[in-house]
Amino acid sequence: MTRRYDADAVTRALVIVDLTDPERGPHALQILASLIAEAASSLWKETAVSIRRAPPIVDVADNYDRLGYAPDAVARDARYSRYVDERRMLRSHTSAMIPALLRELAAAHARTDDAVDVAWACPGIVYRRDCIDRLHSGEPHQLDLWRIRRDGRYGELGPADLESMIVAVTRALLPGSEIRMEPRIHPYTQHGLQVDVRAGDEWIEILECGVAHPEVLRVAGLDPKEWSGLAMGMGLDRLLMLKKQVPDIRLLRAIDVRIASQMDDLRPYVPVSSMPPIRRDLSVVVADGDAAEEIGDRVRGALGHDAGVVEEVSIQSETSHDELPEAARRRLGIRRGQKNLLVRVVLRDPSRTLTHDEANGLRDRIYAAIHQGTEHEWAQARGRGP
Repeated sequence: MTRRYDADAVTRALVIVDLTDPERGPHALQILASLIAEAASSLWKETAVSIRRAPPIVDVADNYDRLGYAPDAVARDARYSRYVDERRMLRSHTSAMIPALLRELAAAHARTDDAVDVAWACPGIVYRRDCIDRLHSGEPHQLDLWRIRRDGRYGELGPADLESMIVAVTRALLPGSEIRMEPRIHPYTQHGLQVDVRAGDEWIEILECGVAHPEVLRVAGLDPKEWSGLAMGMGLDRLLMLKKQVPDIRLLRAIDVRIASQMDDLRPYVPVSSMPPIRRDLSVVVADGDAAEEIGDRVRGALGHDAGVVEEVSIQSETSHDELPEAARRRLGIRRGQKNLLVRVVLRDPSRTLTHDEANGLRDRIYAAIHQGTEHEWAQARGRGP
């Protein structure tokens, strides 16, 4: 499985503020996390829900192995995960907090046979290599909600309890919304489900859940003959966008006071004056195996603090080396093992209009980050060639 390490990229990622952390300043995502914990506490009256946090650098084993991911799982590839070194990574989901909590629980009750019923809400920033559009970010926020029980007088947790959990959480967050539940396979659950909510004419995924997999419990030191659990993971950014009717995920981190002042509560978002989009189409050469997620990650890395002006990066067409005419191959400087992509970049600063020169400068920085051909075409005066 391919891995790569980039210390500078890790440093840049760790500077990004975790909006769910009250110590980094107030944000509506924190209110959302509290709503989820309160909804679970109201449902499980006999069980206190503890909000738990953890550092973002985790053991690869906690992020994948101890959650049941296969050694060759696609999610492990460097195209989707951000590794710090051979043993550690930036967590790709808040579920990475759970194995340590399970081990802690096992150690606390190793020498007792008491009935146990605990619940954790684990919010935090996570790190992905993802495409760029209005719904996706390379550093989104998630919350894992787990309930773990030692059987006995409480009884085993199962699918009926899971459905009650789904109803309680979705009613608290998006009351009156139409939801649908579809079966999904997750490495760390059984009876897995994906929950979508209707938003206009489309369905948007808001959470995945299931009954805690017995093997995940066993690996942590909890005998699955005695212990059972429920597991739920949800995307907080997307939930907040739905609840506040925010059209673009970038607005959650906006620094323009007209926008930022609206991100401290759950009242509907009031749009500020809309800035015009600027589109640039790029014909680039990339490796045959490069995907939209990797391209999006390169764009974010190249632009740094300016990445917030990129509204969308989409692949319009894809052509292999052999399908291109010879003249096009020469113009692009493409080699075998590479492909030609037509990439559309949409630039829009949420708070001001970009100038023509600014847009072209951003276009060229994006082009330099993703184009791997030996010939170049710049928007600004740099001429052809590298």
